[in-house]
Amino acid sequence: MIKYNIKNDIYNLTVSDHGAEITSLLKNGKELMWNADPAFWGRTSPVLFPQVGAVWEKKFRHDGKTYEMGQHGFARDMDFKMISQTSDELVFELRDNEETLAKYPFSFVLRLGYKITDDGVEVIWEVENPSDSDMFFSIGGHPAFNCDLNKDKLLFMNKGNKVSGNLVSDVIMLDGSGCLSDKTKEVVLEEGVLALKPELFDEDALVIENRQADSVAIISADGETLLTVSFDAPLFGVWSPDHKNAPFVCIEPWYGRCDRAGFAGDLSEREYGNKLGAGEKFRVSYTIA
Repeated sequence: MIKYNIKNDIYNLTVSDHGAEITSLLKNGKELMWNADPAFWGRTSPVLFPQVGAVWEKKFRHDGKTYEMGQHGFARDMDFKMISQTSDELVFELRDNEETLAKYPFSFVLRLGYKITDDGVEVIWEVENPSDSDMFFSIGGHPAFNCDLNKDKLLFMNKGNKVSGNLVSDVIMLDGSGCLSDKTKEVVLEEGVLALKPELFDEDALVIENRQADSVAIISADGETLLTVSFDAPLFGVWSPDHKNAPFVCIEPWYGRCDRAGFAGDLSEREYGNKLGAGEKFRVSYTIA
């Protein structure tokens, strides 16, 4: 494992080649990221590719063939190649190989970029289809930020305004499948603010679809904004390990999500999935500020 570092007068960012994962982000010397203590959760900011979430019964189908895939795909557990480093940006790359093709039958080029400015960090994802046939995939983030689940709050914004009303969240099954049940629940907000509490995650992640918000801020009990994650994703997750009272929360922009329980369709029919034609590229980003 090799770690790469870039910094400016405000931010100091460290990224590992293993999973091209952020392992540290300091602002004025204060650590914003979770430290990957395995007693709670042994990761800090994995990328979810080529699947976000779980596929039903750990299997998916494409062109009449069945493949096995673990939760969140495989990119987070692979070593990326550093292809560019400047004073303010890191770019990593992962390409398909025999190992990936055995469980995901598509050629791909995945590039992860991290750029620091005085305002924060931009996380850039680029997926390229180098083949002559269509490619289907999902991609998402899973960054974990230090916070106090018993005191801190979340502020949800949409198009520059506090979210009015409440959020609607899908509920993930807790029988080990990691897939969506047929339940939803209302996430009660007060002027866009949700008071964090450990039991909020007793039913696993909050899965917020349909662009109900485009930024989520962690704010302290006295109203100070600690950090903000901004995105243009069609859905996002908010998660902390259930029944652990962990000292962090994940704010997760997603372009894809887990299967609904019982889904048996083709990969091309997966909800919130993405399609790339031959030679096409998909490029999106989110910011931590």
